[in-house]
Amino acid sequence: MSVIALIPAHDEAARIASTVTAAIRVPGVDRVLVIDDASADATADLAREAGAEVMRLETNRGKGGALQAGLDAVSEQADVIVLLDGDLGTTAGEAVALLAPVLAGEADMTIATLPRPKGSGGFGLVKGLARTGIRLLSGFETSAPLSGQRALSRAAWSAATPFATGYGVEVALTVRAARAGMRLLEVPTAMGHAATGRDIAGFRHRGRQFLHVAVALARLARDVRQR
Repeated sequence: MSVIALIPAHDEAARIASTVTAAIRVPGVDRVLVIDDASADATADLAREAGAEVMRLETNRGKGGALQAGLDAVSEQADVIVLLDGDLGTTAGEAVALLAPVLAGEADMTIATLPRPKGSGGFGLVKGLARTGIRLLSGFETSAPLSGQRALSRAAWSAATPFATGYGVEVALTVRAARAGMRLLEVPTAMGHAATGRDIAGFRHRGRQFLHVAVALARLARDVRQR
């Protein structure tokens, strides 16, 4: 069974090498593909030096677009895909906990729950919107609606893709997989990434995230009505 880790990354030079190194060491992972989303820094070179395969995108496509490009490249070879953010650093090794239930046939998609990062500046508005939308559209109760750290069987990723654009990726994955009857399992991990602070940049980021999640939910609701 072929397991391929997909890591979308944009300007992640500070952590990509340690993320790749940890991902490569996860038992069961056969390949690690970093999709460099038109980074302006050394992300691609550092990922390659750390042992990853690297796909370089010349224009920025956002997380969903980068993941789709990666999936398109490996879909014929992959039985299971593991989705990891580029800024996880050494905690990417926690992917072993996500992979085990899928390989054992106990789940079709696992979702990492993460401890609340120190210094997190969010007020929970985006998370609340995502959690409520997922429940209303699929019936699945989630505590980690925005977690991007996941493992998916071929059946799960076939049912849940193509990836949504922007920050709606995770919400769409969950809703589509749940509505397709996939077995979803949340798995506690000690993963961690850079938290968004309570500064102008942080509030802008959360504003874009809120908008993208709302758009993704609206599109998913439309799809449900059309069936």
